[in-house]
Amino acid sequence: MNCSIAHEIPGRIRLRCGRGSFSSGEAPVIEYLLEAQDGVVSVAASPVTGSILVEYEETRKDDRDTRNAILAAVELIDADYLDGESLPVRYKEPGIVKSGFVLLARNLLNRIFPIVVRAATNALRFLPYLANGVKSLVTGKLDVSVLDASAIGISLIFGDFTTAGTIMTLLAFGDILESWTRERSKHKLAEGLAMKESFFWIERDGTEIQIPAEDLQVGDRVVVRAGTMIPVDGTVVRGEATVDQSPMTGEPLAVHRYPGTSVYAGTVIEEGELVIGVTAFDKGTRISRIIHMIDESDDMKAEIQSKAEKLADGIVPYSFLFAGLVFLFTRNFRKATSVLLVDYSCAIKLSTPLAILSAMREGAKHGVIAKGGRTIEKIAQADTVVFDKTGTLTVALPSVADVIPFGRYSRNQILRLSACLEEHFPHSIARAVVRQAEEEGLSHREEHAEVEYVVAHGIVSRVGDERVLIGSGHFVFEDEGIPLDEVLKKRIEALPGQYSFLFLAIGRELAGIICVEDPIREEAIRAIRDLRDEGIGRIVMLTGDGAESAAHVASTFGLDEFHASLLPEQKTDFVKRLGASGARVMMVGDGINDSPALKAADVGVAMKESADIAREVADVLLTGNDLQTVATARRLARRTMRRIHSNYSFIVAVNTALLLLGLSGVITPATSALLHNSSTIGASMRSLKPLLKEKKDDA
Repeated sequence: MNCSIAHEIPGRIRLRCGRGSFSSGEAPVIEYLLEAQDGVVSVAASPVTGSILVEYEETRKDDRDTRNAILAAVELIDADYLDGESLPVRYKEPGIVKSGFVLLARNLLNRIFPIVVRAATNALRFLPYLANGVKSLVTGKLDVSVLDASAIGISLIFGDFTTAGTIMTLLAFGDILESWTRERSKHKLAEGLAMKESFFWIERDGTEIQIPAEDLQVGDRVVVRAGTMIPVDGTVVRGEATVDQSPMTGEPLAVHRYPGTSVYAGTVIEEGELVIGVTAFDKGTRISRIIHMIDESDDMKAEIQSKAEKLADGIVPYSFLFAGLVFLFTRNFRKATSVLLVDYSCAIKLSTPLAILSAMREGAKHGVIAKGGRTIEKIAQADTVVFDKTGTLTVALPSVADVIPFGRYSRNQILRLSACLEEHFPHSIARAVVRQAEEEGLSHREEHAEVEYVVAHGIVSRVGDERVLIGSGHFVFEDEGIPLDEVLKKRIEALPGQYSFLFLAIGRELAGIICVEDPIREEAIRAIRDLRDEGIGRIVMLTGDGAESAAHVASTFGLDEFHASLLPEQKTDFVKRLGASGARVMMVGDGINDSPALKAADVGVAMKESADIAREVADVLLTGNDLQTVATARRLARRTMRRIHSNYSFIVAVNTALLLLGLSGVITPATSALLHNSSTIGASMRSLKPLLKEKKDDA
């Protein structure tokens, strides 16, 4: 192949071969051939751009042997190599249909060969199964590998090459099917989350040019304009813009980005234009962590999946015992082989993880990203749901409803000073205060000293010689001891209960109150109703707001109970007490102060606009703003568990029937193997069917 070096750094080389130089079918061949070279770590061949990216190990700083071997191998690749004749099946068979056809054709052709040839070819095909069986025995395992090797070996010993060949063909196709369904499900799940960028506009030598995504490098300057998703993590080099960072940071309002500030892949420019110095892209970005999580999902197996695997392996010894008894009493190796071929474990092991993986994929499509099968199972088991109030049951965009001054202070003074203090902190209520001051044209100068933020309490600062406090009533009156006479107390008690209050104290006196309205999420009413329909018996709300505001929201939604004026540690303690009492708790929240409670719950669910740390500790991430996706997650999880249990029943019924038919001599071992593998494929395909489009009672 004629290729030139497009870019090169130690351990990494990109070759440009030109568009159309190889097809999508030939790309895997190129990857396979180059990965066979000593020292090569990975190869990615792109038929769209005609480029080949090779990563390799360098043993010494001046050692270029691996690099030279790669270049020499590329030059040798021609049409004779690209026909794929020398490649293993997994590389030269891109489709499941073609793979199955090739296996079937090979098995049929083998039947017309002379007996000696058939014996030799079947013996060679048997070697990998024998090796796997011996490996299991050496490590002290009596598992499916031993079962398969025994069934094939017995058939070969007695000269039944047709049965042996059929068994190996069906097992090979089962492996291909398992690999294909797993990878396809993971690919679809990741594809739904990943950004699909083929080209980037970059600034190079003062000129703006378009380059393929494969050619982007750390240090390049990417140009991104209004309405466009930022495709990289980086630092703003030039320009100003407002950026919607809610997918990454949970901030509901767009933030101002300017030279020197950081931006993240997956965020969107609302207004303006930025030139961004790339610090990470592709797998290095923060958004790619979600996709990486998918690849590691097998480490988060559901308990039912682990039980299925243990049950499957536990059945194998009994299969051998039963087969031995059958042979002992009948002296008929065919009937004994029929027992070995009826393998309950194969279908159980395959259908259960596929059902879990399919549920994760379907959940992502409906705005629910579950971090592993264990999470799916725990959602299904939950009987109690705990909601945070602000930003969860209510929208994350509260507004100032009223400003009430006291004493010598005016309304404008209260709002101006409050905005001056609150603008330093990215809390939704703080943003509401700042936004109200801006709308009223109340600009301010930084007259206060350094501010101190007391998490979930309030803010402390100084203006001139006076100490200034703003925060909750608990913080201002109880923690800081600001006096409250009976007249002021009655005025506060008379304020509407649906409001949240920020109290501003200057010196040692209450200067004013800011009433903040927190509009409820309209869809939350339907979400709570749907959760009850899905078997949730207890729904609780926790909030740091006052009791009157909490009572108003709780009555609106018809909640079972609520707890107000809670600190973060009190929310966490409440969730822990629920768990200790036997409840299985799903906690839904969005803020930094919700994070400990999210982690303490059996299942933590973070809203789309959640703070980074809440998204990090949560088991479930919601990718949309609709709270009904919580009910969707519950519905999907329950149906997944029902499907797994119904799969068990199906597998046991079918394989027991095959076992009886084989023992009675109605079907041959080859037919038993065919029907067994067909039932396994059927259970697996059923596991991949969508669940949310079915009727509620279907599984």
